[in-house]
Order: sequence, then C-alpha cells, then structure tokens
Amino acid sequence: MTNRDFSDPRATEQRNPRSERIDVASSLEIVDIMNAEDARVADVVHGQREQIAQAIDLIMAAFKAGGRLVYVGAGTSGRLGVLDATECPPTFGVPPTMVTGVIAGGYGALVKSAEGAEDDVNAGAAAMDTAAVTNRDVVVGIAASGTTPYVRSALSRAQTLGAKTVLVTCAAPPKVLAETCDVIVNPVVGPEVLTGSTRLKAGTATKLVLNMLTTGAMIRLGKVYGNLMVDLVALSAKLHDRGERIVMEVCGVSREEARRAIAGATGSVKLAIVMARRKVDANEARRLLESANGFVRPVVGDPPPVGR
Repeated sequence: MTNRDFSDPRATEQRNPRSERIDVASSLEIVDIMNAEDARVADVVHGQREQIAQAIDLIMAAFKAGGRLVYVGAGTSGRLGVLDATECPPTFGVPPTMVTGVIAGGYGALVKSAEGAEDDVNAGAAAMDTAAVTNRDVVVGIAASGTTPYVRSALSRAQTLGAKTVLVTCAAPPKVLAETCDVIVNPVVGPEVLTGSTRLKAGTATKLVLNMLTTGAMIRLGKVYGNLMVDLVALSAKLHDRGERIVMEVCGVSREEARRAIAGATGSVKLAIVMARRKVDANEARRLLESANGFVRPVVGDPPPVGR
C-alpha cells in the first residue's frame, strides 16, 4: 500500500492554496500573488510585539553589562543575522564585536550555499565556544522552520554557558526550546508562495524582527537623538554628508560650521551637537554626555521638529 503521509506539520513546509497555479500565471499575476502574501507579514510581526520588546530589553541589559548580541542561524536565517550585525557599527558607532553573526558553514556560506551545515549539531555547539559566549551575552537563534539542528544545539550550548537565549522562528518552536529559551518570537506567516522557500515571507518577517531588535536596543542606549543617527560612523562621502546635515539641522549652523564642529569633536556627530548647542569644548561636552548616560536630549533639549 502506498504511504500517502506526505504532509509536514511545519507551517513553512505546507502548500499555499493561493499560489497553487502560480506556474501558469503571467508576470503581473506572479507579482500580485507575491505582493498579496507579503502584505500579510507586517500584521503577523505586529502580533509578536510584546515578545520582541522583551527581547529588546534583554539585549539592552546585556549591552549595559558589557555583553554582546550573538545571532546564530543557517542558510537565509544565518545570512540575515550576519547582515544585521554588520550594519550596526556604521549605523550606531559600536565596535564590531558588540553584535556578531554566526552562520552554519562559516562565512563562506554567506555567498555559497552550505545546506548540509545546518544539520551539524556538534558544529552548532562548538560555534558558541568559538564565539566565547558568556553569561553576559544574549544569543538569538534564527530558524525559520524552528527545527534547524545547528541552531538548536547552539542555543542549548549558550544556555549551558549562562547566556540569555531568544528563538526567532516562523513555525511552532520545538518543545525543548519553548521551555528553555527566555523569549520566543514566533511570527507564523504561513505557507510560502513556493512551498518551503523560507527566504520569502519567513525571511521578510525575520528581517523585520531583527531590525527591531538591534534598532530598539540601540535607541534605548542613547544612540539616537529624536530619530537622527547621531552616533553614526562617517566611513563614506554619503555618511560624512549625513553627519554634517544632522549638525546643521539640529544646531542651526552652516555647512562649514557643522564641518568644523565635527572636526573639533574628532568626528563625533553627537559630541559636535553638544559642543555647538551648549557652547562648550569637547571635554565638557563629553562630561555632559557621560552624566546623561550618552543621551543627547537631556543635555541639549528637544531636537527641532521635522520640517522646521
């Protein structure tokens, strides 16, 4: 007798009835089908708002204690973690060790598929030792289907090492992780347009969650003023220009004055703002910022309203 038990309980592996005829659709119809599916993602992520906020609080506390955020994942999930980690230093002026990404198969897996690496449980556990995870860190495991062996073993090892752990998954989490992780972020976006292709809706949901984790934690640490990236590191002409425009807008000065202020602040936009607004030198501006735990608003008042 033929075994017809081909169903998979994971939401990411189920077939989507709304795209079952996508192979005979026109290009415009394909776009409409995919766009309609993507439109569901933001609402699903919103449903996880409290869990995401809990994870932000864990990460912020880790940073304040001198700990790190360590992402770990395989395939698309791992790449998204490394991507988010890589963006933190230029955006928020933090050292590259503060947020790191670990991907199954190593960094070569960023540009070349290493699908079998996700099944290596020993490598997942060893990766936490190689990353020197401690009880001051938060380890965020990213597993679209929730069952990735590499991620499960990494989280288990991180827990043994005393780290706080978070699982981001778009399917029902494994019982052992649901019971042991400090936070489960579980945006179940449902079946993909292409069955099992978790780089689609699951990948989009994951990217939205990771955006919130790091951005939220950095905001809570005082890395922004209003909605301005005052701790950015100007490593390109575009970022030099952005830093100067921020000082111009916030302080009401010319481009040349903004440039001189940033130079006097050894490249720090945040310090330049305090120097210009409070009419103090770099040392005093630094002291004022330190007394406010790095937050600009308590030192210089509110930023100008948008569209001033």
